[in-house]
This record gives sequence, structure tokens and C-alpha cells, in this order.
Amino acid sequence: MTTTKIDKDWERELTPEQYRVLRQHGTERAGTSPLNDEKRTGRYFCAGCGEELFESQTKYESGSGWPSFYAPKDGAVATTADTSLGMRRDEVHCAKCGGHLGHVFPDGPRPTGLRYCMNGAALKFTPEK
Repeated sequence: MTTTKIDKDWERELTPEQYRVLRQHGTERAGTSPLNDEKRTGRYFCAGCGEELFESQTKYESGSGWPSFYAPKDGAVATTADTSLGMRRDEVHCAKCGGHLGHVFPDGPRPTGLRYCMNGAALKFTPEK
């Protein structure tokens, strides 16, 4: 992680929901993100640091209630083991700032077979012009 911001900086720069998700490992309620219905061509960035994370071509409808992708940009995300719910899951975070994005599961579509289940509050979408 290359961030040097302190917690108060994050709290000042992010909305309360972004701060809860990105910095406190929160999860937004399923089905609440406007990004669930986003169908335009574009790119998804970390809402914390602006790092490009996903391209719209890798987004798909998983039925999970959260924006889902089958592959991130190379080197854009990292994973750590999450056992907070009494089971092992793979937490996904921004490789640049360490912000919590969501989790990755092995039940996605081809070509990767992975489902990057992301919190919309952790993402910013920029459509192609």
C-alpha cells in the first residue's frame, strides 16, 4: 500500500458511507448501489484514491445485489483472508490505498470463474465519452 493518509484525512475526504466501507471494512446493503444498474461502457475507480480497478467489459449481473466483475485490472487489487464471519472469505482491497472493496468468490463466469463482489460505495464510475 502506498497511502500515507491518516484516518482523519480519510474521514474528511470521504462520505460517511464511503468511509464506513473503505476504511472500516463495512458492507452496504444488497441492492442499494446505483452501480448495480450501470450498463454504460466505462471504467470503475477506487472511491478513496482514484486508482482504476475494473473495466465495464468485465462487469456482469451476478444476482447478488452488489456490482460484480469477473476480473480486475492487472495489479489494481489485492486480497487478504477474512474470517470475521466464522468462515474464510477472500477480502478484496485497493492495492494502492488499501481501501476495502468487497470479496472475491470462486463462482463467477468464464473466463476467470471468479466473482469480484464489490461495494458500490467503494467505487466511482466514469463513462466513456
